[in-house]
Amino acid sequence: KMTEFWLISAPGEKTCQQTWEKLHAATTKNNNLSTNSKFNIPDLKVGTLDVLVGLSDELAKLDAFVEGVVKKVAQYMADVLEDSKDKVQENLLANGGKVLITLFSFIFKGVNQIDNDLKARASAYNNLKGNLQNLERKNAGSLLTRSLADIVKKEDFVLDSEYLVTLLVVVPKLNYNDWVKQYETLAEMVVPRSSNVLFEDQDSYLCNVTLFKKAVDDFKHKAREYKFMVRDFQYNEEEMKADKEEMNRLSTDKKKQFGPLVRWLKVNFSEAFIAWIHVKALRVFVESVLRYGLPVNFQAMLLQPNKKTMKKLREVLYDLYKHLDSSAAAIIDATMDIPGLNLSQQEYYPYVYYKIDCNLLEFK
Repeated sequence: KMTEFWLISAPGEKTCQQTWEKLHAATTKNNNLSTNSKFNIPDLKVGTLDVLVGLSDELAKLDAFVEGVVKKVAQYMADVLEDSKDKVQENLLANGGKVLITLFSFIFKGVNQIDNDLKARASAYNNLKGNLQNLERKNAGSLLTRSLADIVKKEDFVLDSEYLVTLLVVVPKLNYNDWVKQYETLAEMVVPRSSNVLFEDQDSYLCNVTLFKKAVDDFKHKAREYKFMVRDFQYNEEEMKADKEEMNRLSTDKKKQFGPLVRWLKVNFSEAFIAWIHVKALRVFVESVLRYGLPVNFQAMLLQPNKKTMKKLREVLYDLYKHLDSSAAAIIDATMDIPGLNLSQQEYYPYVYYKIDCNLLEFK
């Protein structure tokens, strides 16, 4: 079951190992508040403070962008898997590799590419799905509106006659007795006993009737008074064949595209998710250097909080790290902008903290 993770960092004490052990002891001694692991971030070249401050803002934007793409890929996977939503979770596994920090622009380019590809692929697949649904809709619905191509047969019609024509009429079941009594007299020149029931749905029968072409207008007019609706239909084998072929083609195309599309979504979800974790790692690094200073000396740790005891975990972390806050508090009192600290967007704690919220990948 997916959940949230807290990615935090604290300054190295005598050693970074000690920082890790202290956190681990504090969160596990009173009934496992969280499952913890070290989160290794390689040493990065730091550059100047100015660069870090700028990078901090850019990373916040990149984080939001990448998270958005991760969500979109996951959501589209759920759409594509239609009936098997429960399969989504198992298809959304980021391969558990070492998190290597790749550079900002590399991540942006990669994820941007995924975003653009997703738009193109989704649009192609959705088009196909839409066209297929429209055709399926044409073949469903009431006898007054649905396509009749798959219902009628050649032998239901008088074809190629100079004088005669066969009409298709939708007769409400309640009025069927009237139809049998009346149809031969609705106009001059209706062929006696030429009507049969070809098909029925819940409310109506589809009947044919053969008459002379010149009586058609009279017949339609009169039929309407009795609530018999003449459908506008010419029997055309070519057209009906073309419709069927189109439907088969679309349905085959959709099946063909489904497998590769799901594979693409799996691979690129994994790519985007890993990129997202890289961005979080970069943010922890930059933020830790800005807060704890140089030389680089901090331990990053990944906590999976126990859902029931999150509040308690927050208190334990606060007690562990509140001593880090005297300088931060002083700075905040001076209402100065702390680099990389955007209070409106990010909850503030005395330790560096980022949430990795995997609940956004839950689909009901």
